[in-house]
This record gives sequence, C-alpha cells and structure tokens, in this order.
Amino acid sequence: MFHGWRVVTACFVIAAVAWGLGTFGASVYLQAVTAAHGWPIADVAFAITLFYLVSAFTQGSVGRGIDRWGSRPVLLVGAVSMTVGVAAIGQVTARWQLYPCFVLIGLGWAALSTTGIAATVAPWFERHQGRSMALAIMGASVGAIVGVPALQLAIRYFGLERGMLVVGAVGAVLLLPLIARVLRFRRPEEIGLHRDGHAALDAPAPVPDFAPIATAANRPILLWSAAASFALGLSMQIGFITHHVTLAEPLLGIEGAGFLVSATGGSAFIGRLILARIVDGVAVRNLACLVMIAQAGALLSLALWPTTPVLIGASLVYGYGIGHITTLGPIVVRREFGAASFGATYGLAASAIQLTSAFGPAAIGVLRDTFGGYRPGLAIASALTLAACIVMFTGGRLASRT
Repeated sequence: MFHGWRVVTACFVIAAVAWGLGTFGASVYLQAVTAAHGWPIADVAFAITLFYLVSAFTQGSVGRGIDRWGSRPVLLVGAVSMTVGVAAIGQVTARWQLYPCFVLIGLGWAALSTTGIAATVAPWFERHQGRSMALAIMGASVGAIVGVPALQLAIRYFGLERGMLVVGAVGAVLLLPLIARVLRFRRPEEIGLHRDGHAALDAPAPVPDFAPIATAANRPILLWSAAASFALGLSMQIGFITHHVTLAEPLLGIEGAGFLVSATGGSAFIGRLILARIVDGVAVRNLACLVMIAQAGALLSLALWPTTPVLIGASLVYGYGIGHITTLGPIVVRREFGAASFGATYGLAASAIQLTSAFGPAAIGVLRDTFGGYRPGLAIASALTLAACIVMFTGGRLASRT
C-alpha cells in the first residue's frame, strides 16, 4: 500500500479522537460541568470559547511548523496537550480553573484538527487531493458518533472527576504511538515516489485534473473570501454543536439528546463519504454554497418550529452539512493554491476562521440567556450562514475576473 493512504488512515483516527474530545466533546463538557457545579451556561460557554481562541492564534504556527519540521513532532505535542486538558476538566472546583483546561485543549485542537490533518495529507496526493482530505477528516464524524456517548458513559459510570481522567488516558494511548510510527515520513519523495504513489521519481509526475488558479492578482480575494465564508459558517456550526445537547435535552432527555448528537455525527459521516466520492470532480465553491443554504434552512426551521420531529430532521440535515463544511475549507485552499507551502497558506486562513468561529459557543450562549431560549439565536445563525454563502460565491466570481 502507498504510504500516503496509511497517513490518511492515521489522520482518520486522529480526527476521530480530536473531534470527539474537542468540538463534539464540548457539548458534553458544557452540560456535565454546569450540572455538577451549578454554574451559568454562559460562563462555561465562554471557557469553551477560549479553547477556540487559543486554537485560532496558534493555527498559523501549526501550519508553518508542519511545513518546516513535519507533522510528527507538532501532532505529538498537540496530543499530549489535548489529553491532559481533557483529564483536568474533571478536577476543577472553581470557574477560573476551567480556563487553563481549555487553553490546553485549544493548543491540542490547533494541531490535531483541520489544519494539522490537511497539512499532513497535502504533500502525499495530487489527483486524489480532495478525496484524501475528505477521508482523513471523515474521522471527525466517528468522533461524534462514538465520542459523545463514550464521554457520557464515562461520566455516568465513573463520575466527572474520574471519568475525565479515564478519557484523557485512553486518548493518549490511542494517539501517541500512532503519530510516532505512521507520521515518520513527511512526503512521498522520502520513499522514492511521486504524489499519489503512481510512479517513481525518475518518471513524469502525474498531471492534476484541476490546476491551481491562484495568481499574484487574485490570491488575496481567493484566500480571504474563503476564510471569511468558512469563518461565518463554522462559527454558527461550532455554536450549534456546542449547545446541541442542551438544546435537545428538554425535548428528548439527556440520553435522547446524546443519541441525537451521535445521529447528527452519523449524518456528517454520510456527508463526508459522499464528498469523498465527488469532490475531485466538482466546483468546490459552488458545492459549499449549496450546503450552506441547506444548513441555513435547517437552523431557521428549528427557530420557527421547535418540535421533536423538526429537531430530529433539522439536526440530521445540519449534520450532513457539517460533514461538508468542516472538510471543504482546506480542500478549497488546496485546489486553488496547490501543495507548495500549503501548511502556511491554510494556517493563515485557519487562524482567521478559528478566531471568528471561537465566538460561536459564547454568542449562542449569550443569546440563549438574554432571550430565555434558543429560538432567536437560531434565527440569527441562519441569516449569518446565508451571508457566508454569499461571500463564498461572490469571492469566486470576483477572483475569476481578476
């Protein structure tokens, strides 16, 4: 087997653990910590926002670090940071102690999430650039399907304090040996192959189906329109994911809410699976716009008709979009800019995306506490998701004319 596919498989597992303990785990931490200590939802949501802010300010460093030193040292540091931070959540006794926990998780998230995975996979593929990234990030859906029920089970069986220690230890055991062994090579040239593993270095390199379109004139438009669009879309997405358990609990109960989050992760998995099959042959900006429209409709339906059937249906539709939007960001940049210095290029965009999306959980939390419910916040999130679609579409058209 071409080693690049082993890299994709390792990144799949890394994504499953990172999203399970990070983005999707945040909804469990929000519910469990507020229930255990009686702290306001907005206060805990602000601590979770710090996790995304720390990640935002370190995304660029992660990309540059991978370009310079390779993925293995960067992702090893991230794995240690995230698992220690998760284990520490159960030990807090005061609200301020949540902040160092989520700082550690934020540092780990920066290394183990989209930027780290995309920069790890990018040097290994050309014709399969979209498929390889989609398959690697597909592990995020497994993190939602398995991670949320596993966290809830650990907390219910061991209690918050011991349960978080167990979860952190299991995460470290899964990640550290895998990263150390599989990510020992940085690019295919180190094993005498071209990208995609199709030919030896003395043969012509494969010609990509889509050549990069970035030029000196249109680079800023391409990069920042993609960054702004995904920043808006993902801020609403992260806010929704963080509050999903709390949003669903009144209608479904805590266990039912956990199952719905898992089903939403399953829908995201299907979305990523379909994306992996089609992405290398479609216009990725147009695809992102269509998915954002569907997500905006799902959020608006939840705001207008907060019933159990609508909650379930809208969550599944929104989850399908999660499977696309979290994956399409690096694919758009990789398609338009190429593989050279991809880590630094996407890391710059990812910093802006993470910096904006970091406020998603806190914004939804403040709107919920201000209005006494989630409906106004969901309506606003729907409008901002449509705005993200407009930015994506307009940026592509302007760049084509430059």
